[in-house]
Amino acid sequence: MRKIYDLIIVGAGPAGITSAIYARRQNLKTLVITKDFGGQIGRKAVDIENYPGFKKIKGPELINRFKEHLKASNAEIKIGQVDKITKENNIFCVSTLEEKFFSKAVILASGADPRPLEVPGEKEFIGKGVSYCAICDGPIFRNKTVAVIGGGNAGFESAIFLSNYAKKIYILEYSSQVSADEVNQETVQKTGKAEIITNAKVKEIKGDNLVNALVYEDLKTKEEKILKVDGVFVEIGSQPATSYAKGLVDFNERDEIKVEFETCETKTPGLFAVGDLNVGRFKQIITACGEGAKAALAAYNYIKKVYKE
Repeated sequence: MRKIYDLIIVGAGPAGITSAIYARRQNLKTLVITKDFGGQIGRKAVDIENYPGFKKIKGPELINRFKEHLKASNAEIKIGQVDKITKENNIFCVSTLEEKFFSKAVILASGADPRPLEVPGEKEFIGKGVSYCAICDGPIFRNKTVAVIGGGNAGFESAIFLSNYAKKIYILEYSSQVSADEVNQETVQKTGKAEIITNAKVKEIKGDNLVNALVYEDLKTKEEKILKVDGVFVEIGSQPATSYAKGLVDFNERDEIKVEFETCETKTPGLFAVGDLNVGRFKQIITACGEGAKAALAAYNYIKKVYKE
């Protein structure tokens, strides 16, 4: 006889972990399936200064605290990557490459993957100078020159971390001005290592065996310019990891999942989407946690209603 969980949560970033903690407080039999813990936050070594209760804490440390809380909740945890989700007779089937799991409700919290530049040379030099994770690869570029693509908070936070290693950092922004918070801009300026280039459209990444140059167009002058760099860190946002949910949810033009905001429920009853993969505008740790809590409580109400328990 197949085992049926009350709730399966896909992903263990802030949204997924919070969902699990709240679900267990309602005594729901809960399974968390995740390929890793912490999502993008776990890969950011910069200081987080806007999460209540912590004046300053680094991403990996905050996620370790989340993880400890998750384990204390006694939710079941399975390391794996979800490949497909289907629903039949009010029961969801959540498939990984190795196994199938069944539940009465599902919360999608798998976050988002880095958005690529999609320019010549990018794919060829992944791992050879092109990176999407400063904390992973930053130490490799000690005393070298690097470029960070993206003038938002993610780009500036990467630049702040890279300033511990690189001798020179170019920050390239497509728009006429950067959008990073003032605090991040001030911190970058204080490093004395960063040069900000706006109106810059990246055209190509060049190199031999490793990256050695970045080509961009100055959108004001229409000139093509070359920067001599040893590494390129791409921070132009993320794209939701949602392909496994096709057929069960509706998407917007950015492939974000449409939800009802009070409960985070999708068009499929019993299926919820929280955090970076839904259409919510503000992608913050605290908002992801809030959505995780709402979805877990809504899932509890859904299960009680459908199964009359």
